[in-house]
Amino acid sequence: MRTTPRTPSPRRYLMCPPAHFTVTYSINPWMDPTKPVDLPLALAQWEDLRDRYRALGHTVDLLVPDPALPDMVFAANGATVVDGRVLGAKFAHPERAAEADAHLSWFRGNGWAEDAVRAPEHVNEGEGDFAVTASWILAGRGFRSSPLSHDEAQEFFGRPVIGLELVDPRYYHLDTALCVLDDAADEIMYYPDAFSPGSRAVLARLFPDALIATDTDAAALGLNAVSDGRHVLLPQAAVGLFEPLRGRGFEPVGMDLGELLKGGGSVKCCTQELRPPAVS
Repeated sequence: MRTTPRTPSPRRYLMCPPAHFTVTYSINPWMDPTKPVDLPLALAQWEDLRDRYRALGHTVDLLVPDPALPDMVFAANGATVVDGRVLGAKFAHPERAAEADAHLSWFRGNGWAEDAVRAPEHVNEGEGDFAVTASWILAGRGFRSSPLSHDEAQEFFGRPVIGLELVDPRYYHLDTALCVLDDAADEIMYYPDAFSPGSRAVLARLFPDALIATDTDAAALGLNAVSDGRHVLLPQAAVGLFEPLRGRGFEPVGMDLGELLKGGGSVKCCTQELRPPAVS
């Protein structure tokens, strides 16, 4: 197991300010419309995350929020970008459906070639259910994304897709139960109980040295995190993950996104990675 400090790689992220964030409906167990949202606090917490990325040397592009789409702040769900190619999202719930076109419009208006951007045929919720490593695309199913989207992603990206069944409704997206720590080294952390027995066996076979999260840290949404290969930005309440991460040579950076957690998302949900074309 690696214990020396790691070298981060510059990343490019797409984010959307929570200018219109509120919880007026419930489409996951975290959402309770009876609990008011402190919008100025939500915006301040989001700005802290954005500024932290920039301070670490990463680029942050911004999506213009739509007042009719309060969940646009969860930008990870809008698309998946691999090798400069964009597979858009198709949302499971009508409340979020229009976000898909907003994301595709952004890509088409910001330098992506038309043949590199695809509107999907099957339900997928972007990086909510797709996690990318050097060897695989890990793909969640069971609550939102359709298993048919896995084949669609494999054909579009030309990378092997590994389907993983989610069984706990609290972890309704893959990015609530699993985080890629070092994409180049196929290194992850995850919460086994979020997955079916067969999927747990697959994860144990593919990632025998993965960092395993406890019930407490998973329940703090500690796996809804973003790593640049060295710095791991994660919910500050997931305190049990900090020392294990340091022991592997990572630098955990605790973030407070408590207001956005009322919508069922944290660091990763707010962050879509714009992966560039592969260098041949």
